[in-house]
Amino acid sequence: MTGTIVDVPGVLVGHAQNEETLTGCSVIMLEKPSVCGVDVRGSAPGTRETDLLDPVNLVSVVHAICLSGGSAYGLDAATGLMQYLEEHGIGLDVGYGVVPIVPAAVLFDLAVGDYRVRPDRQMGYAAAQAASREKVAQGNVGAGTGATVGKLNGFGNAMKSGLGTASVILPNGLVIGAIVAVNAVGHVVNPQSGTIIAGPRDEQGTIRDSMEILRQQAFAPIPPGTNTTIAVVASNAHLSKAEANKVAQMAHDGLARTIRPIHTMYDGDTIFAVATGEVEASVDLVGALSADVLAEAVIQAVKHAEEAGGLPSYRRYFQE
Repeated sequence: MTGTIVDVPGVLVGHAQNEETLTGCSVIMLEKPSVCGVDVRGSAPGTRETDLLDPVNLVSVVHAICLSGGSAYGLDAATGLMQYLEEHGIGLDVGYGVVPIVPAAVLFDLAVGDYRVRPDRQMGYAAAQAASREKVAQGNVGAGTGATVGKLNGFGNAMKSGLGTASVILPNGLVIGAIVAVNAVGHVVNPQSGTIIAGPRDEQGTIRDSMEILRQQAFAPIPPGTNTTIAVVASNAHLSKAEANKVAQMAHDGLARTIRPIHTMYDGDTIFAVATGEVEASVDLVGALSADVLAEAVIQAVKHAEEAGGLPSYRRYFQE
């Protein structure tokens, strides 16, 4: 066990990023086509192929998922991932070659680094080439390279966040993993201790409670174009497409436990749920544990983040 999403059999992860311009993408590749669902809770999403995951629609499996920075521009990274899969003969056989099914979601990181450089087809291809079963790198990597949190006191008083992942295994062989790029407008709290571990800072550098700022400035708008948390939860459970969508829905509880506020009008919070089909398990169990694992992945995203773009990270304030 690596404690990361690749503990789920058949799941591989690859990152590619530009550390100078602070953006990147992450790909979650599947060794065999797997059932997938999605749940979008934020009101400003940037997504690709999410309609396909509706249980009433035809295709029931996907071949990979792409998480990317770059706002809507970053959706181009999924094209590079598709190219890699096609070159390896992976995709839906349509009688005229294959069509890889690659859902994607993006976050807005244009406010850090160089907004003119976004994840593109080449970066998506590079992330696919890097995909492996090795322990997943966390922090300022992949889709988390330009991720930030705590923006309700102005972006200059935000904190650096990143990408995190976690996993759990049960005695019956059920494995559940999560990977998340945390780019929230609000703060991140450790639900076990109640401690805010990253959030908006005041002029003295003290971390503030986002909800207190909202209460004090009831009509202050949430900064547009700075937000969105995107994630994948995966398991080796045998689920239907409808059940996978339910798991994605339940997994949002993991975000609600750790990020405040969440699912705002200026967020595009999106969770994909993948099931590779080896172990019989109830949808309630998989959904409940997915929320737990995703909450832990959010905490890891903050703890592994490093200072960048002039913004401090968790490590400036807390010593492990």
